[in-house]
Amino acid sequence: MPHNKIYEDGVHFTTFSCYGRRRLLNTDQAKRIVLGVLGSQLAAQSGRCVGFVIMPNHVHALVWFTRQGQSSEFMKVWKQRSSVLIKQYLLRFLPQYAQTFPADDPVWQRRSYDFNVVTEKKVLEKLEYIHNNPVKAGLVTEPCEWPFSSARFYLQGKSVGLPVGMQ
Repeated sequence: MPHNKIYEDGVHFTTFSCYGRRRLLNTDQAKRIVLGVLGSQLAAQSGRCVGFVIMPNHVHALVWFTRQGQSSEFMKVWKQRSSVLIKQYLLRFLPQYAQTFPADDPVWQRRSYDFNVVTEKKVLEKLEYIHNNPVKAGLVTEPCEWPFSSARFYLQGKSVGLPVGMQ
C-alpha cells in the first residue's frame, strides 16, 4: 500500500443521532442543512470528507483533518450550527411537527460515536457500511438511489453535494 498521510493520521468515523431518535432529518431540506454545514465546516477547518450518509434520524461520516485533535471541535460546531438551522427550518416550514416536542429539546443527542480508522481496508469497510445504511433501512434498493450519501461518488463517479474522496 502506498504511503498515505490520511491513514497515518487517521480518518474519523463518526455517528450522531437526533435527540430521542426523532426523524428530524426526514425532509430533504433538513438533510441539505446537515450537508451544507458539513461542507462549510470542512472548508473552514481544512478537513476532508471521505464519505457520508444522512439518514432520517442519524448521520455517519468519515472525515480527516490536517491537525490532530480537530475532530472534537469540528463535531461541536457541525452539531451546533446544524441544530440552529434545523430548528429554524422546522419552526418556519413544519410548525405542526415542531410542536409535537418541547421547544427546548435539542436536535442532536448529546454524545456522538467517534473512532479513528487507520487502514484503507477499514475505511472501505466503513464506506460500505454507511452506503448500505439506506438499503438496510428499506429506504432504497440500491445505495446510489439515496441522494444524501457519498455512494454515487464512489460507485458512479457523480457529484454528491460536496467534495469527497480519499486523495
